[in-house]
Amino acid sequence: MDKTIAEKILSAHAGKDVYAGDFAICRIDFAFGQDGTSSIIIDRVREMGIKAVKCEFCMVIDHSAPSPSEGVSRIHKKMRTFASEFGSRLFDAGCGVCHQVIPESGRILPGDLVLGADSHTCTYGAIGVFSTGVGSTDLAVALATGQNWFKVPQTMKIVVAGKVPPGIYPKDIILHIIGSIGANGATYKAIEFSGPVIDKMDMDGRMTICNLVVEMGAKAGFMPQDDKTIAWLRARIPAKTRIINIAPDKGAKYESVHTFDISKLKPQVSIPHNVDTVRSVDQLKAIKIDQAYLGTCTNGRLQDLKVSAGILKNRVVARGVRFIIAPASRAIMLEALKAGYIDTFIKAGAVVVAPGCGPCVGTHNGVPADGEIVISTANRNFKGRMGNPNSFIYLGSPATVTASAISGRITDPRKYL
Repeated sequence: MDKTIAEKILSAHAGKDVYAGDFAICRIDFAFGQDGTSSIIIDRVREMGIKAVKCEFCMVIDHSAPSPSEGVSRIHKKMRTFASEFGSRLFDAGCGVCHQVIPESGRILPGDLVLGADSHTCTYGAIGVFSTGVGSTDLAVALATGQNWFKVPQTMKIVVAGKVPPGIYPKDIILHIIGSIGANGATYKAIEFSGPVIDKMDMDGRMTICNLVVEMGAKAGFMPQDDKTIAWLRARIPAKTRIINIAPDKGAKYESVHTFDISKLKPQVSIPHNVDTVRSVDQLKAIKIDQAYLGTCTNGRLQDLKVSAGILKNRVVARGVRFIIAPASRAIMLEALKAGYIDTFIKAGAVVVAPGCGPCVGTHNGVPADGEIVISTANRNFKGRMGNPNSFIYLGSPATVTASAISGRITDPRKYL
């Protein structure tokens, strides 16, 4: 019987054929925690008396890095001690966001099964990985046993067609899809993306789209594996590493198929306080902003910085607006330095902070004041997401965020292209 990508990967890790709706115990290839979740993972592992973890495990200090407080410093120390004791890899402060540094490390490959104690672990579907977020205790169980249980998800197929209009980026496309399908429209489903727009999209854009599938409830998201995927991986893994091609069978059964023609799409913005409440940018041009933020696991990659720098070059950030920029990893920051993007940002009056999650989760580096309005490239705009429940967060593409930082109000980026 033909299988979807999710069914193929879970079957391979269960050691038997499984299909949508089945329950299976599956072998885990890789697991990780970040500094917001690793403390509980460590506690559960120690409570179980585990002396060695049974799948590859790493931790990433990214949510509060460098540490903003004494309490966070204790957690960081706890993580460093555990990593040393168990021989686990630790990406310390300044390395970058977990969802960038882990695929950059070359430790995960198409067909792998990955658990992360972070909800946006679904990002790695861009390189053909079944990756999904779980709670800290579930992740500790995987470390203790090398396995975890899964209900095999149904799969939704999304075809993105048409010609990409000027000023439209992957973030606009996925916000449009989320607005159409809804925050609960793909709950516990896998999503396979395809179509001519996806085929032409670069890897940074594919990661942006997979990162956001959880915002419509999905368990995992998958991109096609092609020459772009192989080239991206080959630049990061040992030369002789075997890469499998993970693709759905021709007769795979889908829960539903949705086609989105984006030929006439305008830049999209998600308005407070729900990601699926989406408007076109021209409906919001009267809204003044206090802060703009470029970065996060959604849009802190090199292409995102390139787009922003291209708009910002020879321009300045509007008076009264704070424009904060956080590259997704140290490697990206170094590339951005070589390309002159960081120079452009600083000359324009932006604030460039250490690679990491930055203001996204509201622990430090840009918590807004009461009543302030922020436009961000992040993936969530819930109340309190950036550290203050009395502020208002809008989500847009790097181009829209940068154009808004220049004008001081939510702005259609096409006027600057």
